[in-house]
Amino acid sequence: MNAEITPREYEEFKTFLQDACGILLGDNKQYLVKSRLRRILEDNGLSSLGELLERLKRSGRMGLREVVIDAMTTNETLWFRDNHPFRILQDKLLPEFAERKSLQPLRIWSAACSTGQEPYSVSMVLDEFRQTRPGKLRDVRITATDISKSVLEVARKGEYEMIAIGRGLSPERQKRYFKPSVNGGWQINNQIKAMVEFKELNLLERYMLGKFDIILCRNVLIYFSAESKKDILTRLHGALNPGGYLILGASESLNGLPDLYEMVQCQPGIVYRKK
Repeated sequence: MNAEITPREYEEFKTFLQDACGILLGDNKQYLVKSRLRRILEDNGLSSLGELLERLKRSGRMGLREVVIDAMTTNETLWFRDNHPFRILQDKLLPEFAERKSLQPLRIWSAACSTGQEPYSVSMVLDEFRQTRPGKLRDVRITATDISKSVLEVARKGEYEMIAIGRGLSPERQKRYFKPSVNGGWQINNQIKAMVEFKELNLLERYMLGKFDIILCRNVLIYFSAESKKDILTRLHGALNPGGYLILGASESLNGLPDLYEMVQCQPGIVYRKK
């Protein structure tokens, strides 16, 4: 993309992105748009954001639309991000559900899972919990979703380069849960991989995933408008079983909705229980 993005093009692209996936671009993010869309413009013989917008308006360009959304929603992630949620999961939530002695499987949802580090981290925590409490929580199902097809492909493979492995994963867990792959990376073991089912999902659209006991929706709501954020939090409430828990990112909060959730202080960390 050689041409500078005009104010009109930027506003039009902001509208397109928010309508397509709910993400609200802030002001003066033209550099981000240029860097993430440069390759797409080159591959399609386009020289400006305006030309791309015109192409997106034409019928039969769903493939291009998905590629653009994919480029703008792909974010870096890491293993055991922020640590607190995983300590809360291991020390409070899993023991609580283990003592409920429910006949139903424990269901956990990792929303906006990116390349899979979060749900696989949950899977490792669950495996470690089972080792300390044999016979507890034998039936657990983890569902992981993202709007991006490309990151889901990476997540399903469960194979990561060394630079990705080193971001938040301890040497002990790397040795326990990974083995070298034929491509020079590291492959997560089948036991951890089998616990997670990956699905494509837009958080602004209807959820057809069933009910969950724990939902992790972390470090994604910050990209949405206040209205879309409230809508998502209301939808997540509807996807929780009675007494289920919602875990948000460290910099995220409910900002209201007192009729739907009860804040639970975990020292350190906070989770929200469905009312």
